Amino acid sequence: MKPERIILIRHGESEGNADNSLYETTQDFALKLSPAGVEQAKKAGRQIKEVIGDDSIYLYLSPYHRTRETYQYISESIKENITKAVEDPRLREQDWGHLRHPDENKEISEERDSFSTFYYRIPDGESGADAYDRVSNFLDTLHRDFEKIDYPENVLIVTHGLTMRLFLMRWFHWTVEEYESLRNPKNCQFVIMEKQFDNHYQLTTSLEKR
Repeated sequence: MKPERIILIRHGESEGNADNSLYETTQDFALKLSPAGVEQAKKAGRQIKEVIGDDSIYLYLSPYHRTRETYQYISESIKENITKAVEDPRLREQDWGHLRHPDENKEISEERDSFSTFYYRIPDGESGADAYDRVSNFLDTLHRDFEKIDYPENVLIVTHGLTMRLFLMRWFHWTVEEYESLRNPKNCQFVIMEKQFDNHYQLTTSLEKR
């Protein structure tokens, strides 16, 4: 049975979002939420509770520290709704390689934007296309989970901005150009996919255009 809703949310503001100099000394996966990010996650939890009411929810999350913490603070409002929470490395952020000075990351980001945010492969890291492939593989698992008996009414996926866009691109068969025309969601912004009468999903919230 397909869930009534699929909700995707970006993690709250991270230490790296607040101070990008940390990318030189701290691994991307180890960056935690900033104090503002904690409050964003708590607020998002209350908002998600308003959406799902008393319905059950199944969670998938990236194993990065900031997504784990986002899940932790969201769950304060929906802990009684949660049937299971599963970490899945395929939901991680695009791999930016090893520790770098912020100026070097800025140059890479500018080069990627001028080349293609989907096709450009970050040195020692991934392209958007690489991340798309693992998101596609995750969707195979998601659809198999849908076939389980008594699957929850809602799914929540706690992940990263680019990964969210790639998930939506894969699900709705967007072109590369459509994908690249959209901005990443803001910290703790979530989008909702609602199941329709024909058993297909409609995106009832939208992402900002570039």
